[in-house]
Amino acid sequence: MKKTKLLFTAALMLFTTACSAAVKVKAPETVFNASNAIVDSGKKNFNANSAIETVKDMKTGWNLGNTLDATGSKRINSETSWGQPKTTKEMIQGLAKSGIKTIRIPVSWHNHLIDSNYTIDPKWMSRVKEITDWAIEEDMYVILNSHHDNNNSPAKMKAGNGYYPNTTNYEESKRYLENIWTQICLAFNNGYDEHLVFETMNEPRLVGTSHEWWFDPNAAECKDAAETLNKLNQDVVNTIRASGGNNAKRFIACPGLQASPDSALADAFVMPSDIESGHLIVSIHMYSPYKFAMESPGATKYTSQMSRENAMTFKRLADKFVANGYAVYIGEYGATNKNNLEDRVAWFHDFIKFTKAHGIPCMLWDNQVWEVKGNDYNEHYGFYNREEQTWYFPEILDAIVEEAYN
Repeated sequence: MKKTKLLFTAALMLFTTACSAAVKVKAPETVFNASNAIVDSGKKNFNANSAIETVKDMKTGWNLGNTLDATGSKRINSETSWGQPKTTKEMIQGLAKSGIKTIRIPVSWHNHLIDSNYTIDPKWMSRVKEITDWAIEEDMYVILNSHHDNNNSPAKMKAGNGYYPNTTNYEESKRYLENIWTQICLAFNNGYDEHLVFETMNEPRLVGTSHEWWFDPNAAECKDAAETLNKLNQDVVNTIRASGGNNAKRFIACPGLQASPDSALADAFVMPSDIESGHLIVSIHMYSPYKFAMESPGATKYTSQMSRENAMTFKRLADKFVANGYAVYIGEYGATNKNNLEDRVAWFHDFIKFTKAHGIPCMLWDNQVWEVKGNDYNEHYGFYNREEQTWYFPEILDAIVEEAYN
């Protein structure tokens, strides 16, 4: 305990010095129990200057889905509460050997708070660090986020229930995110170079409303949500920068509502201001076109029209963001299994080819559901066998790797 307090004191001194000197970002007011904080004691040089160039080096990625983001328990065993096996070092090594260069590790935090002051269970933080470190040891990039922390109702929420992008819940969302991200920044700072990326939120959206998944620029609640989300993204960026050290330069990804391309491309979405030029990333999720890639039963055939639609979306993203100094990555993508392997392979070839042309890497969503039973194609995004370190559809992996490394 004494060593922990000393490490926290040293980190706090670095935090304060950075805020008053080089960083010049006001530190958030936090209330978490500092004696429970996990504090990074490592030291690495942060060598990259541009998010646009760095994301190109991410090549292609994969999501550790339904695992650290699972909310079936408030204890450390939540990792397996949605039916996934406990993550092992061998799983990560198998991904690296397959050509996966980046792993996105979705993490939910609200179910791992141990008091009313947003204090994260140190056992949970240590587990997140352990898996992150396994990937870093394999020379992979890692993306950490706040995943299933979006509250499920637009009504005024209780403290510690996460965030919600509306004016009613802005102040509580701000407190939650500032406390959570301050603790993440203490645990991950100088021991991690540009291979660690922070992502502010995952698919922030109006849960419990008719606009949960569809952004209407003319709807009052959508306008309010977009304005609130802009402020929350800014709050998290400020919190990360204020922690100093390597986090003063850390690459940070920010989503629009639902993390959808339509919301990001809307005029209502504004990227945060930042003390580090060129260090922000736009996070997009794409299961497109919906009729082919997600809808059940939807369409099983991948057409040239679908190809053109995706290509146009990627160009619009590049024109709005990459051309103006913001990197872009596709944090989640995939085509659900409809027993249509040939069409899916063609879709993957196009998806990665088109995104690579604009310098946009993609992180495959994987929930381990791969086998079709009957005519239900819903959410069949299983690709990597975590227990055997093999791929259910090696043809899809081949298409991804071929295009990503071409």
